[in-house]
Amino acid sequence: MAMPTVQRSETEKGPPPSSKFLIGVRRLGSAISRPVLAVILAIIAGGIVIMITSSGSLGDRFSNAIGAYQALYSGSFGSLQSFAFTLVNVTPLIFAGISVAIAFRAGLFNIGAEGQLAVGAVAAYLVGFKAPTMPGWVLVPLMVLASMLAGAVWGGIVGALKAWRGAHEVVTTIMLNWIAFFVADYLITGPLKSPDLADATAPVPVQTQLPQIAVLYNHTLGTFLPAIDSPTQYLVDISFILALIALVVYWFIMKRTTFGYEVRVIGQNPQAARYAGIPVKKNIFAVMAIAGAFAGLAGSLRLMGQPPYQLIGSTFRLDSVGFDAIGVALLGHMTSIGILFGALLFGGLRQGAGLMQLQAGIPGDLVFIIQALVLFSIAAEFLPVIRRNMPRWLLFSRKPALVGASGLTVVDLPQEENGKKDSVPPGESMGLDAGDSANSPKEG
Repeated sequence: MAMPTVQRSETEKGPPPSSKFLIGVRRLGSAISRPVLAVILAIIAGGIVIMITSSGSLGDRFSNAIGAYQALYSGSFGSLQSFAFTLVNVTPLIFAGISVAIAFRAGLFNIGAEGQLAVGAVAAYLVGFKAPTMPGWVLVPLMVLASMLAGAVWGGIVGALKAWRGAHEVVTTIMLNWIAFFVADYLITGPLKSPDLADATAPVPVQTQLPQIAVLYNHTLGTFLPAIDSPTQYLVDISFILALIALVVYWFIMKRTTFGYEVRVIGQNPQAARYAGIPVKKNIFAVMAIAGAFAGLAGSLRLMGQPPYQLIGSTFRLDSVGFDAIGVALLGHMTSIGILFGALLFGGLRQGAGLMQLQAGIPGDLVFIIQALVLFSIAAEFLPVIRRNMPRWLLFSRKPALVGASGLTVVDLPQEENGKKDSVPPGESMGLDAGDSANSPKEG
């Protein structure tokens, strides 16, 4: 088998800065166009549902739909206080969205983020429960590390079963979810239950409760800058800042490390990855362990960051963060910036549902309908059909030009290794997405 390789001259170092900027803009447009269209289609379809279920004339029904969306926006982003409440919902969605996205990158479907979040929260509480007198600067990192380790173990079980036993990760994550839920309920209503409460634990130690961003601002920058009035009404805590840092870490892992490059190759073509010498099984295990660590971190930070700072029975079974994270990751196209905007959308929908129901008289279940329509729009692949019928100058990205035949050499690839023939089947390629070859880490 032979493959052409490009011989580049010393002066051919890459495209000029202006071309790099245009390429970046096109890639950004290509990345955000699909989720944006999905959201627009979902909003239109949701409006149609409101008009169908409302009474009155056509104009009244249209006004009801507009009023419902106005109330939804006001309840989620209409004021600083509403936006702070939205960010409270967004924070765990970011961590869980990263957990789902990093598994998607390896071609795995992680439905176990909720179970990993549960074991992470319980592990963090156990550390605080056993050492309540330790100083906060020691106890908080220990609780965080315990949650990440517990989530990594829970996700690593799935990775090990997938890599070495061939068990499907959808089945194992669902089963492990329910194991985590019922074990957590047993501990919350049994050994860890507070004597003064029916089905809840005592709050975590005071020194482990994370400060709110507004309160922290008033005690630091607010001493010489304008202070925030009534800072306690803005409930978002510093775990949101940690979530933004986690997005940067996720981007760095996926785009700037050898491990991230190997994960992307495995996700798009496992056979080519094996042919290239990438340890597929070990990477599958590592991916699921890292995914579990991110989800476990969501559990501990939510426990320490938001009132009532305690574990309550049956909460994890009723919680939807881990499952909403699937939509966040899909909507965000598994990119860091996409996960952030996807989490803002889903968190805003949840936060604004109550005000929409009170002011516009629209059932809060419309939020679930919109979320389902968003995922349906992504899965239905409406965008490629629209793009094929758009004028060429309106497209955000174009196919890369083929390299000319001049300057190419032919290199024979080995056909045998360790006495066994191993080659890429005809018609298969490494399957890397655009830009991977440019972003792949260089060793040596």
